[in-house]
Amino acid sequence: MDKKISKKYLFKRGREKADCNCHHHGACGGAVYGLGFIGAAIYYISTAAGFWMGVLGVLKALVWPAFLVYALLKSLGM
Repeated sequence: MDKKISKKYLFKRGREKADCNCHHHGACGGAVYGLGFIGAAIYYISTAAGFWMGVLGVLKALVWPAFLVYALLKSLGM
């Protein structure tokens, strides 16, 4: 009985460690998005004509990947 419990414990423990390591693979994408957000916010705010255009620029900076994909697909003729 002790062997079954210890095998279950070790299996569960090993699976938890394996699951824990899987979460670090997407960290680079978050860094790219963060740097893109900062760059887009600086660009949109610096070209804004007024306060509300600057606020709109910050909102646009949040969704900059959508603009990037749209422009890419448009240039490819899709």
